[in-house]
Amino acid sequence: MCLSIPSKIKSIDPEMNTCVVDTMGVERSASLDLIDQDVVVGDYVLIHIGFAMNKIDEEDALESLKVYAEIIEKMEENDRLTAIEEAENCPNR
Repeated sequence: MCLSIPSKIKSIDPEMNTCVVDTMGVERSASLDLIDQDVVVGDYVLIHIGFAMNKIDEEDALESLKVYAEIIEKMEENDRLTAIEEAENCPNR
């Protein structure tokens, strides 16, 4: 299963129409080609298959991140490792 976790925009490359986002401490690049809202550094977006799909409110993003952190904290170590492995192998990433 692939989850769209709120990701904070760290930088934007206007020439390539891409951004670098931070997703719970992991940085990755994402395309801005499909987002229909203006975004700036510091905004939170949801990423799907490498594309920023929509901008979300910072308060909502932080609340979601808090819930994800609580879920991860309560997972057994083996389950955490399995979830990370599945996320890394997500075909739609």
